[in-house]
Order: sequence, then C-alpha cells, then structure tokens
Amino acid sequence: MSKKAKNQYLRRAKHSKKDEFYTQLADIERELKHYKAHFKGKVVYCNCDDPRVSNFFHYFSYNFEKLGLKKLITTCYKNQERDLFSKNDSEQAIYLEYKGDKNRNNVPDPEEIGIKHLKTDGDFRNRESVELLKQADIVVTNPPFSLFREYVAQLMEHDKKFVIIGSLNAITYKEIFKLIKEDRIWLGYGFKAGNAYFATPHPKEFAKGVYNEETGLVKFRNVTWYTNLDISKRHEDLILYKNYSPEEYPAYDNYGHLE
Repeated sequence: MSKKAKNQYLRRAKHSKKDEFYTQLADIERELKHYKAHFKGKVVYCNCDDPRVSNFFHYFSYNFEKLGLKKLITTCYKNQERDLFSKNDSEQAIYLEYKGDKNRNNVPDPEEIGIKHLKTDGDFRNRESVELLKQADIVVTNPPFSLFREYVAQLMEHDKKFVIIGSLNAITYKEIFKLIKEDRIWLGYGFKAGNAYFATPHPKEFAKGVYNEETGLVKFRNVTWYTNLDISKRHEDLILYKNYSPEEYPAYDNYGHLE
C-alpha cells in the first residue's frame, strides 16, 4: 500500500470512528410510524448499520410482517478495533438478508437470517454495497454525518426513496439546499422536543451535560430526519398572520428571495 493510500485509509477510519452514533429504538419507532404505508411490498436497505447492534435492523426485522416488507438488507462498515461499540472484529465485513418469519414464532431467528460475507469493507460507496443499493426500494439509516453530502448524492444518483438522519446544518449545504429548493428532499417529523440521544463508543469526546454517564447516551439538538417520501406533514396548512408587503419585505438584489 502506498503512503498516500495508507493516509487516505487512516483518515477514513478516523472519520468512521467519530461518526459512530447508534440511534435509539424509541426514536426510530416514533419517526417511522408516519411512513408505514410506504413499506408494503418493498425492499428496505440499511447500509450503515451493524445488524448485531443496530436498532434499525431490530425495528424492521421484528415488524417485517406488520409492515408487509418484501426483504430487509443490512450492511455495515467493517472495523477491526476490538474496543469499538460494534465489536466488529471479524476479518470480513458481512451483510444480512431477512425475508420474514418462516417458523411463525414472530421472532427473526438466526437460521432465518441469511449471513453473507463481503469482499470489501462494507463502505456504502463500494461496488458491492452499490449493487445491494440497486436492489432496494427504500433506504433507512443513520449515515456518517461527515459524509452526508456524498451519501445523499448517491441516493439521488440511484433515484432511491429514503428516510435518514442528518445534521440540521446540512440544510445550509449548497448541495442539500438545492435539493430542498427543488422539492426533492424535505424534513421528516424530527426528534421529540428536538432532542436526539445516541449511544457512542467514544463518550470521552463530549462534555458533561452532552454525555450522560447514567444512560450512556450523547445528546444532540442539531439533528433531524430527512426524507423524500410523501408524508402528511408536507400537506399541513401554514397559518399566516400577516399579508405580504413589498415595503416591509424587500427582495435581495442578488438572490430571488425575501429578506
């Protein structure tokens, strides 16, 4: 491996560690209850989730029949550092396929879950992961915040429906703002009271008040859900309390929007 390639690999691994945040099941349930009609007969892909600890995999596998899913696919980025939360210390990255309850005990048993090895490291940008993406109808996950632009660009390139978590600051990214302006992506319902709590293997990076030692969770107020699935929230009436006045709301000279 060349020095340049090695440095790129180390930088990617560093970002991967800092982007390890595990979504709480209650938050997933609270958001996805608004999308249930979209999942019937669909292939769902969670491509940033270690299925052994992912609450996204838990939610979809245990609600497979209720949602009427066709198939659930889950992959994760391989990391061989044994101290990481995912404890993914295997020599190969894996992906799981689940096609529903076969023995009718209403539990996704290990023998019902197809475990397959990936030749690559499970990064969502790799060829194998992209081939799995092509099979999917809807992508649902919490992607790496540092790669959010690239992640959304891939979803748009492959014309995928999605429900994903991202930083509220992403609204200001020129690539994301353009999609919002074009009505190709919008905000979901968000987290309860605007507070999101994630598990992380790196709590020491956060100050007290942000990290709760009792719960082991990190609190964020600047994250939300993004989607391109139609939801009732998009059709709620906007209550206006004033009429437009060009004197009171002048337009920008260099941009077609009001001050």
